[in-house]
Amino acid sequence: MEPLEPKIGWGVLHLFYRVGAAARSDSAATEKQVVAAVESFEAQADGSQALVFSVLGHKADLGIMVLGPDLARLQAFQAELRATALEPLDSFVSLTELSEYTMNDDDERRRLEREGITGEAADTAIVAFSERMAKYRHDRLYPNLPRKRTICFYPMAKKRDVGANWFALSFDDRKRLMAGHGKTGRAYAGRVQQLITGSTGLDDWEWGVTLLADDAVDIKDIVYEMRFDAASAEYAVFGPFWFGLLGQPAAVLASVGLR
Repeated sequence: MEPLEPKIGWGVLHLFYRVGAAARSDSAATEKQVVAAVESFEAQADGSQALVFSVLGHKADLGIMVLGPDLARLQAFQAELRATALEPLDSFVSLTELSEYTMNDDDERRRLEREGITGEAADTAIVAFSERMAKYRHDRLYPNLPRKRTICFYPMAKKRDVGANWFALSFDDRKRLMAGHGKTGRAYAGRVQQLITGSTGLDDWEWGVTLLADDAVDIKDIVYEMRFDAASAEYAVFGPFWFGLLGQPAAVLASVGLR
């Protein structure tokens, strides 16, 4: 299939599998096929990444998150795993994206003015802010995800209920609410890596949230704390949560009975 690249951002696939009797009966062959598919996917010189994890609980045995610039290559990877003895259970399709509520230079200048910072000092601060935001935007669209120990994924949407319709709010109100939500998330910088991807029109939910951390407590804490923000407490709807242990593909596969 010809490459198909979004005009902005990358494609993201979350795939979940059961390791059933068929896979276990020929575990060495299944392990070899999965490792080969992952290694081939990551061998591309375009930044494509694959994160393999064992799933805790009985929703699935194995999870794989793949992301990269070519949607056709994501589909080919999916087909490679479909050809193995693994049993597909669930999936989620999304794209990396920039939040429309991200602060811009004007927002930062107004913030500085409220703190009494103007003139040359403000201009210098704005230059530094612009540089930070350029890196932030690049990392949101073309992420290089760290190799943490645990992963959490869940889909979410915003409510359209009478009296609690996110999309009936003004842009300024939505931006104000999301600013408070983002402030909570930034408190976990260095402990939790967050990737919010857009799935409106691509899957059953509006966003997918991927959290990576070395300590599962940090994932539990950030999700709990963020639920008190008005953007979540009043307007968010959450789908199922998937939690797993990340590792090298061969080690993860061995942990779910494929070796």
